[in-house]
Amino acid sequence: MKPVDEKLAKSFGLNAGEYAKVLEIMGRVPSFTELGIFSVMWSEHCSYKSSRVWLKELPTKAPWVIHGPGENAGVIDIGEGMAAIFKMESHNHPSFIEPYQGAATGVGGILRDVFTMGARPIANLNALRFGDPKLPVTKRVVDGVVRGIGGYGNCVGVPTVGGEVNFHPAYNGNPLVNAMTVGIAAQDKIFLSAAAGIGNPVVYVGSKTGRDGIHGATMASTEFDASSEEKRPTVQVGDPFTEKLLIEACLELMQTDAIVAIQDMGAAGLTSSSVEMAGKGGVGIELTLDNVPQRETGMSAYEMMLSESQERMLLVLKPERSEMARKIIEKWDLDYAIIGHITDTGRIVITHKGVVEADIPLAPLSDEAPLYRRPYVEAPKPEPLGPISSDMSLEAALLKLIACPDLCSRRWIFDQYDSTVGGQTVKRPAESDAAIVRLEGTNRALAITTDCTPRYCVADPEQGGAQAVAEAWRNITATGAKPLAVTDNMNFGNPEKPEIMGQFAGAIKGMAAACIALDFPVVSGNVSLYNETEGKGILPTPAIGAVGVLEDAALARGIAIAPGQDLVLIGATYGELGCSLYLREICGLETGAPPLVDLAAERANGDFVREQILQGNVAACHDLSDGGLLVAVTEMALAGNTGADLTQADTTPAFGFGEDQARYVLAVEDAEPLLTAAFAAGIPAQKIGHTTIDECLTLPGGVAISLSVLREANEGFFPAWFA
Repeated sequence: MKPVDEKLAKSFGLNAGEYAKVLEIMGRVPSFTELGIFSVMWSEHCSYKSSRVWLKELPTKAPWVIHGPGENAGVIDIGEGMAAIFKMESHNHPSFIEPYQGAATGVGGILRDVFTMGARPIANLNALRFGDPKLPVTKRVVDGVVRGIGGYGNCVGVPTVGGEVNFHPAYNGNPLVNAMTVGIAAQDKIFLSAAAGIGNPVVYVGSKTGRDGIHGATMASTEFDASSEEKRPTVQVGDPFTEKLLIEACLELMQTDAIVAIQDMGAAGLTSSSVEMAGKGGVGIELTLDNVPQRETGMSAYEMMLSESQERMLLVLKPERSEMARKIIEKWDLDYAIIGHITDTGRIVITHKGVVEADIPLAPLSDEAPLYRRPYVEAPKPEPLGPISSDMSLEAALLKLIACPDLCSRRWIFDQYDSTVGGQTVKRPAESDAAIVRLEGTNRALAITTDCTPRYCVADPEQGGAQAVAEAWRNITATGAKPLAVTDNMNFGNPEKPEIMGQFAGAIKGMAAACIALDFPVVSGNVSLYNETEGKGILPTPAIGAVGVLEDAALARGIAIAPGQDLVLIGATYGELGCSLYLREICGLETGAPPLVDLAAERANGDFVREQILQGNVAACHDLSDGGLLVAVTEMALAGNTGADLTQADTTPAFGFGEDQARYVLAVEDAEPLLTAAFAAGIPAQKIGHTTIDECLTLPGGVAISLSVLREANEGFFPAWFA
């Protein structure tokens, strides 16, 4: 082993000041293993040292919030004694180095965050950002990530019900793979991670420990460079069949009274799980690593403590229940080993082969973790978009837009995911603005979505952060569900650059304002920084995952229209084309200010739409976002295989493709009663057309495009790309 000094600490990701603090805490030079523990616990990935001061700005409380940030996942009350437990996390760096395993283990890790709290996972989602489709590396990454998500989720038996996919050259060397899981638990059967009970056994459960993923948390806290391919050993390897056994074993054990505390071994593995459990409980912990189940020979204490081998859990049990617990775990063909016990020392003590490899006070390991108030520069406000012009017709522009990588059908992707396993999926991907999953044995359902528009965020981080929250709220509302809470995944570049911290701060401000205005608290989340390659950062991407509840799943509305309906546009249209896909794809420009987010209008318009849905007045509903009105109506027509006539609508590109916020298209039996109700409520509303029995879309101005032509354009990209 290399000598422990400032040079080694730097290679482990600790700067000179942080290493000096380690020396101060320890009162001596730390051992190799101790330095490894400090380096991962003080990594950006585990300590949030650059983001903690800003995350405190987010609203996290509401009467329906049971557990907010700080636990493995957020917990909300969904009625009838039930709780929804959910979180979103990133696996960005590993998914570039090894796309299949990076994405697969991202799914496995977020599943464990949820079921470790006592929830049965009922849905997976993902938010994916890839580079330029013209580059061969992008195709390699997309193929591997999609297969990894499907391979793990399908095998473990949890449906993948929704998500989003964007492309932009800013992600060429650093794709984003954000995975979200939602689970259900009884409110009186929620398990936390704080260890307790002096002398209680500390038990290792699951797969054996190997050398995969060592220093994964540190790797995820640095920029990529030309040596990124050499980091392949830091990527974990997943086994979804073992994960399925682990889910069932843990949930069965949770039906007993054996568990005092439980924590999954995620980033930083045994180190983070043991340190966090003991630290939260205000106790000490002693581990004997000779007892750790190992799949490789000659593993050192350092390797065992920092390994990120998958499908592993750490439990604190009641001593008198340990033998019963062993029988349950071994029945599921999993390893079970008592590897330590809880102490009253407030320290973590690690022995291996009779030698004390680490002896660290726990309080300063967490309480004195670095906390940086990084200097930041607010992003300059973008100039308003000047006059733009294009010779392209509405027809040609629509066909080009719906065929582009950001708007084309994702069927090639989601057909690789099992979206109906478990039999409770009400609305599959592309059938509604949010996925709908029924709660087994009841009529109730959850609506779940992920959302973010990074091109808005890079132009105006504050507006972009607000828009990400507002669109998630709108997508849930468009199904008829009541939005309840948010999980976030903050993906940004190097926080040591003031302009990047400015993006982060701005996004937080916008998100906080939107969450407050919409009664939409943040209950869990993840921060992924240093998403840069060769010094070039990604677009700021504060991805939002959100959950809402429907009292009756039968009331859930999708986007498919049918013959004999009127089409009504809710919300004011100003024709905002700044940062729009029309501007980028048709005019070749990425400029201007993003559309204004009027939070009062979002709240008023959304509450009105939800009320109309729940009263049974709406047959289909689609929120307006990327591509604007004409793209939204095209998606509704293709979903219902039903034509529509929009000759009543304005013929300008700004009206057809502007991305103004707080808007919905409703399909209703008769527009008049809805328009009357909207007028009475002060809600902007106008009839823009009606559905037809003809299989074509008639645009403003009278040009008709057959649905078959629209479908061919919309569904062509991915099959052709991977042909």
